[in-house]
Amino acid sequence: MTTFERVKNIIVDSLSCDADQVTLEANLKEDLDADSLEAVELIMAIEDEFGIEIPDEVSTTISTVQQIVDYIDQNA
Repeated sequence: MTTFERVKNIIVDSLSCDADQVTLEANLKEDLDADSLEAVELIMAIEDEFGIEIPDEVSTTISTVQQIVDYIDQNA
C-alpha cells in the first residue's frame, strides 16, 4: 500500500468524507471540510500510523494531502 493510500484511508476515517474526494490536490479545509480540531486529530492519526512526529510548526503549514504525503515520505 502506498503512502497516499494509507493517508487516504486515515482521512476518510477521520473526516468521514467520500474516498473520491481525497486526491493529492485536495485541500483539507476547503475541499474536505476539516475544521481545526479535525485537522489536529488527523495529524495525530497520521503520526500513530506512520510512527513519526509532526512538529506543530510543520502541521500548521500543511494544507493539502500532497503536503502530508511529501512530509511522510521525507521523514518516515
